[in-house]
Amino acid sequence: MTTDLNVTAFSVFAFFFALVTVMGFVAARWRKPETLAHIDEWGLGGRKFGTWITWFLVGGDFYTAYTVIAVPALVYAVGAYGFFALPYTIIVYPFVFLVMPILWRRAKEHGYVTAGDVVHGQYGSRVLELVVALTGVIATMPYIALQLVGMAAVLKALGLHGEVPLMVSFLILALYTYSAGLRAPALIAFVKDIMIYIVVIVAVAAIPMKLGGYANVFAVADADFKAKGVGNLLLGGNQYVAYATLALGSALAAFMYPHTLTGIFASNGANTIRKNAVLLPAYTLLLGLLALLGYMGHAAGIKPSTPNDVVPMLFQTLFPDWFTGFAFAAIAIGALVPAAVMSIGAANLFTRNFWKAYVNPNVSHAGEAQVAKISSLVVKVGALLVIVFLPTQFALDLQLLGGIWILQTLPALIFGLFSNWFRVPGLLAGWFVGFAGGTWLVWLNGLKPLHTLTIDGTPFTIYTGILALAANIIVAVLVNLVVPAKATVRA
Repeated sequence: MTTDLNVTAFSVFAFFFALVTVMGFVAARWRKPETLAHIDEWGLGGRKFGTWITWFLVGGDFYTAYTVIAVPALVYAVGAYGFFALPYTIIVYPFVFLVMPILWRRAKEHGYVTAGDVVHGQYGSRVLELVVALTGVIATMPYIALQLVGMAAVLKALGLHGEVPLMVSFLILALYTYSAGLRAPALIAFVKDIMIYIVVIVAVAAIPMKLGGYANVFAVADADFKAKGVGNLLLGGNQYVAYATLALGSALAAFMYPHTLTGIFASNGANTIRKNAVLLPAYTLLLGLLALLGYMGHAAGIKPSTPNDVVPMLFQTLFPDWFTGFAFAAIAIGALVPAAVMSIGAANLFTRNFWKAYVNPNVSHAGEAQVAKISSLVVKVGALLVIVFLPTQFALDLQLLGGIWILQTLPALIFGLFSNWFRVPGLLAGWFVGFAGGTWLVWLNGLKPLHTLTIDGTPFTIYTGILALAANIIVAVLVNLVVPAKATVRA
């Protein structure tokens, strides 16, 4: 299991990992309610999180360990194209500012816990509720698995190989999430985000000094891209449409995921959400600085076996062991926070929109909380199995479908907040066309999320999620016009 263990780095890593583990168990007593045997308390923290807790929590599950690993890896591999994450995280916050307070108010007034609850309350359809809930769980599973990919990258760099260290880490996560619910990642997020900020600020200040300045960093990266014939410091060719649609599609998908909606529903008010929409762009600055690590990997002469190893190798090459251990701890903890929230969000969906809807409609509050706890454990085990038994590359490719799938829930969840015009048959037909059509296009393109269209002899590449969402909305409108209107049920 262990070879070439870096004792100093591992010791620092183990200290901070132990610290957040203790915090995870202590969280059950943090802002302690009368009981955690209620899904509102276990799964939503009592809906009492204020501006700062929400900022750290949403930032913690929105900017993940895989983000820290994957964004620089993509920039290292393809250059400017990898920066699409920056406009995406700028576009998303006006959407959050305008739409999420309305969604929060609907959920608060009626006691909704999940997107499926909101959809059922709006349309009175168990079928539509179920497909929204299933889509949320399916789209989340590979996302959780990819937090393991980020953690596995740093464990491997520390000298810990095999699946056992990964399993032990997520067993610990499972135990304190089971006991404390959403309070655990909310409390840990404070430590995680502060650590990440320290790591990034030190890295972007110190690494260029070691590599001859940013001018040299960009010059070396540009030379490497030209030598390989792949990538560039600037967008070119038909990348502009792909870049723009990836940014737009990712922005629309971001707050459809169960984990981001969990952070929204856990807030204590609509103004808290609006304040966070104003404050969260600070993370976009962080993301831009992280992306630059990809270019620094070229300047440092790093030759990783896979792009995911760029950031760990960069810290190992340029920093003392103690700081490397600190950085790796920040990345690993950055996996725990979103993985915990993701598993809680998926568990809430299963409990409310499958178990309560079909298995035990009269389940008590305590029973709901218990089912959610057990479901969160099952979700984590499922994510572990993806990593252990499937090739990592397959898991990465599978994740690309997540955004395409979750986008198909947007019409049912969001349109109903503003209008009663859309009805169940149209929304179901649109969901099916978007979900199945988007999946089919990705399969045709070798599990890549982009599709090339040709108009008047000019080819351009577009994000498949946008194509699928457009088809979804068009079909929903057409069916709505054809199928006779029926009374819309509102809760």
